[in-house]
Amino acid sequence: MLGKPVAHSLSPVLHEAAYRALGLDGWTYDRVEMDAGGLPGFVDGLGPEWAGLSVTMPGKRAALDFAAEATPRAVAVGAANTLVRKESGGWLADCTDVDGVVDALRIAGGYHPKPGDTGLVLGAGGTAAAAVVGLAALGVRAVDLVVREPARAVETVESAEKAGLVVNVRPWSEADFSALAANAAVVVSTVPPAAVEPIIDVLAGVPCLLDVIYHPWPTPLADAVAARGGQLATGLDMLLHQAFGQVEHFTGLPAPREAMRDALRSATGGILPLPLG
Repeated sequence: MLGKPVAHSLSPVLHEAAYRALGLDGWTYDRVEMDAGGLPGFVDGLGPEWAGLSVTMPGKRAALDFAAEATPRAVAVGAANTLVRKESGGWLADCTDVDGVVDALRIAGGYHPKPGDTGLVLGAGGTAAAAVVGLAALGVRAVDLVVREPARAVETVESAEKAGLVVNVRPWSEADFSALAANAAVVVSTVPPAAVEPIIDVLAGVPCLLDVIYHPWPTPLADAVAARGGQLATGLDMLLHQAFGQVEHFTGLPAPREAMRDALRSATGGILPLPLG
């Protein structure tokens, strides 16, 4: 796994559990501190024994630029969290973060889109780009994007448009959160808990929330939504579901989902059920 910092990452828990369950005794998965500038040279120097790489920030855009080939969803997100060695040489870039968003909402959050659904996304960082592409994959056709600085939302807007979404950018200071919440079938919050504290009461009635924060859990926003009967998905659900696709890319085998889920639950003290559907 490449990123900076990566010491806190739970991805090794998932991958090592998968390789054990699959009987791949010689396989290893390690953390490597790596910034975006160092990624191309590092990957170029890898031998043929390397099957693939997970990539986290700040290297996801560099991974996409480096790869010889990319999946449509990686192109739409504008970033890659997965590099897979191709038989012909070179590397394929994918973004299984989209799987993480889709299945976290569908399985943990119980979200089943209806025609005309609108999503609400808070924040415009890298997770927000994956979120809008994931919402489009689920069938959402429009999204309100609320950000502190609209000028910094350009890449997320481009991701939404590439995925076929109608996107409306709302400055945080001017947003009518009451109206936005009333119009939203699903909400994705990619911002710190403190940022939403002033509007928790307004957002509490939304039917489905994906809060990408999972430590500490529950967040005040998640508590409020649950108290009103809303359904919840978390960043930990996202982490689990994005890892399945990576394992399948790297090994060519079906991901051992129960073993991976159980390992992640054990490593996090069982704070969340992490349903598999």
